[in-house]
Amino acid sequence: MTEAILLVGGRGTRLRPLTVHTPKPMVPAAGVPFLTHQLARARAAGVGHIVLATSYLAEVFEPYFGDGSSLGLHIEYVTEDEPLGTGGAIRNVASRLSSGPDDPVLIFNGDILTGLDIPALVATHETTGADVSLHLTRVEDPRAFGLVPTDATGRVTAFLEKPQTPEEIVTDQINAGAYVFRRSVIDTIPEGRPVSVERETFPELLATGAHLQGMVDSTYWLDLGTPQAFVRGSADLVLGRAPSPAVPGRCGDRLVLPTATVAPDAKLTGGTVVGEGARIGEGARITGSTVLAGAVVEPGAVITDSFVGVGARIGERTVLTGTVIGDGAVVGPDNELREGVRVWCDARIPGAAVRFSSDQ
Repeated sequence: MTEAILLVGGRGTRLRPLTVHTPKPMVPAAGVPFLTHQLARARAAGVGHIVLATSYLAEVFEPYFGDGSSLGLHIEYVTEDEPLGTGGAIRNVASRLSSGPDDPVLIFNGDILTGLDIPALVATHETTGADVSLHLTRVEDPRAFGLVPTDATGRVTAFLEKPQTPEEIVTDQINAGAYVFRRSVIDTIPEGRPVSVERETFPELLATGAHLQGMVDSTYWLDLGTPQAFVRGSADLVLGRAPSPAVPGRCGDRLVLPTATVAPDAKLTGGTVVGEGARIGEGARITGSTVLAGAVVEPGAVITDSFVGVGARIGERTVLTGTVIGDGAVVGPDNELREGVRVWCDARIPGAAVRFSSDQ
């Protein structure tokens, strides 16, 4: 069995208001907390022991997952008093690992949805004798990511953080947020202070002659850092585009959880999720969206590529496109909210108060 560390301490500030009450890995995607998909895929790949490196709202993880036995895992929890960054978080949980010095330890960022072939990454690590192996993926526009050029054998030659000029863009390969560390390498990370593996650990290892290996895997990959990406990831899980053994139902156009009620003439498409106890009214049309537990969508509302929080209410004939509605918020009837709008938790928008077109 391989051990793994899951980095789930981030504050998820880019996802607010989704993360006001809920840490990013616990925000539901395809009917279950997103972290459930990562844990299930790790288990399917042969991982038996996982340490969760927690920080923000750390108290919510263990009551939900317990010791991990329901997923066939042994899960432990380590909480940072102060945020330590990716490298600091890895070092902070090292004492919980039981691997030998040369054993592989998997490390995952808690906000990446991927179809990565995990056993292939471990095999690459072991056959090349690398100190650290990195999952790399290719993207059309790499300016928002860290570039990782490699030589003909896949060995990493440099780390280039978020290049902006054409001259700096020397490859389309980016760091995809999953690694295999030789156990002894983790102990070289400085203890008790913030450390970034991307900006400090990896470049220093490279500078000292360590072997860093890249494996390009261009299957499904999505950084769930924005609300729009999170909504898309959830829909892709329901549609079966993103693989996960944890989706609670058959893949298809919609996923309606138990105790939710949907009017017979409501139309749910594009990987839409309706959470437990939610109610969808007559004639509502919902496409590629997530409606969380206890939310109410009133008759005639039209919701596209949007996220409706726990207990929120969407009024009759209201149109949402690419928007986020926080937990407990109420959007009155005949509103029209378009791309990028975020309505905060418990906010109240009166009827016909916001429009992007005429009300006639």
